[in-house]
Amino acid sequence: MIDVMETKATFAAQQQKSLAIRDSTVKQRVAKLKALQGWITENAGDIRKAIYADLGKSASEADITELSIVKAEISHAVSNLTSWMAPKKVKNPVYMLGSTAYVSPEPKGCALIISPWNYPFNLCIGPLVSAIAAGCTAWLKPSEMAPHTAALIRRLVHELYETDEITVSEGGVEVSELLLSLPFDHIFFTGSPAIGKVVMKAASNHLTSVTLELGGKSPVIIDKDCDLKDAARKVAWAKFMNCGQTCIAPDYVLVQESVYEPFKTYLRESLEAMGNPNEKGIHRSKDYSRIINGKHWNRLQKLLEEAIAGGARLVYGGEMDEADNFFSPTLIEGVDDSMGLMTEEIFGPILPLEPYTLLEEALAKINSREKPLVLYLFSTGEYIQEQVLAKTSSGALCINDCAVHFGHTSLPFGGVGQSGMGKAHGQYGFLAFSNEKAVFKQRGGFSPIKTFYPPYTAKTKKLIAYFMRWV
Repeated sequence: MIDVMETKATFAAQQQKSLAIRDSTVKQRVAKLKALQGWITENAGDIRKAIYADLGKSASEADITELSIVKAEISHAVSNLTSWMAPKKVKNPVYMLGSTAYVSPEPKGCALIISPWNYPFNLCIGPLVSAIAAGCTAWLKPSEMAPHTAALIRRLVHELYETDEITVSEGGVEVSELLLSLPFDHIFFTGSPAIGKVVMKAASNHLTSVTLELGGKSPVIIDKDCDLKDAARKVAWAKFMNCGQTCIAPDYVLVQESVYEPFKTYLRESLEAMGNPNEKGIHRSKDYSRIINGKHWNRLQKLLEEAIAGGARLVYGGEMDEADNFFSPTLIEGVDDSMGLMTEEIFGPILPLEPYTLLEEALAKINSREKPLVLYLFSTGEYIQEQVLAKTSSGALCINDCAVHFGHTSLPFGGVGQSGMGKAHGQYGFLAFSNEKAVFKQRGGFSPIKTFYPPYTAKTKKLIAYFMRWV
C-alpha cells in the first residue's frame, strides 16, 4: 500500500529541489546525463534480462528498440544542450527600437513521467533524459505490467540520484491516482487515449501542462508505384516487432488493387524469412516476443475470432498458445469497418489488408477516422506523396519506410488530436519540460512607445492614426 504522507513529503522536497537546480549549468546537467549513459552501458545485460522477463523480447531487439534509442537521445542532448539552453535573441519591430528581446528557456519545475509496458525502458528513461536536460526534478511511474523493468528502473534511480531530485513509484492505479492529485508542473504520459483523457482531466485541476503520447490506428498506403518487396519487408518488421505491441506499428494496410495479390505474397515471404528461417515454426523463434499477459492475449483472440465469424478471411498465421502468451504474426482480409479490428487500435500481431482503387478512396477512409500517430506511404510518385501530405493529418508522415522516424533525434515525435499532444525527442523534448520565457529589456529614458502615452492630445491622436495606418 502506498504511503500517502511519505509521497507528499517527497513531493514537497522535489519542489524545493526544483528551485535549487533551476539555474543549473550546462556542465552540471551534462554530468547527470553522462552518469545515466554510463549506468546503461554498465548494466546493459541486466536491462535486457528485465525486458525479456516482461515481454520475452530478445536481447538484439531490446538493443535496437530500447537501449540504443535512449543512448542516442542522451548523446544528442549532451552534444546540443549548450545551444538549447542559450537565450535566443528575436528581431525587434521598428517601434521597439532601443530595446532588446529574447527567449530564455527555464525549467518548468517538478515533472511526472508515467510510462507504459510495451517499451518499458525506452518510454520511461527517454522522457527522463529530456527532463534532466531541461533542469527539472522528475518522478517516474513505470508500468506495473512490466514489473521486472520497473524494479530495474527503481534500482537505476536509487544508484544515481537523490529522491528529492528523481524518484520512482512502482504500483498500480492507486499509485497513479495519488501522483496525479499532486500539483506537478508538467506531466508526460505515454499510453492509450482513454487513460490520456484521465491524465488530462487530473492535470486540469492544477492547470498542469501535459505531453500526451497516445496511439491510434496508424495506416499504411501501398501505391502501385513502389518497390513491393521492399515495402512488404519494412511493413512486416515494423508491425510484428515486439509482437505488434508498438504505438507506431502499422495498424491496417490499404493496397492499390493492381498490386494487392503480389504484395500479399511478398508479405508472407517476409514473415517467413524473418520469423521462420529454419522452417521450425515461428513459435520456436528466439527473436519473436510474446503478448504481455493473458488479458491482452484474450482480447486479441476475441478480435480475431469476431472478424472471422463475420466473414473475414485468414491470409497467414492465426496460431496461438495461451499458456505461453504466444500469438503468431497474422494477416487477415475482408474485414469491414464495423469489426473490432477496425474500430480500435489492435496493439498486437494482427494486420488487416484491404485493396483500394483510387488514392482518393484510401484518403477518405483514413480521414474518416481519428487522426493517427503516424501515416505510412510507400510510393515513388512525387504527386502521390504531395497529395498524401496535403490531404491528411497525422503526428508524422513516413514515406517508404516504417517506424524508423522514432529514432531520428532531430525530428519531433508526437500525435495530433486523439493520438496525442505535445512533442518529444531531442530539442522538442527539452522544450516540453521548459517554459520559453519572453524577456524584454528596455533602456532607461526615452522609448518610442512613450509617444503614445495620454493625455491624448490632437498631436498624439495624429501620431496614433499614422501608426495605425503604418502597422
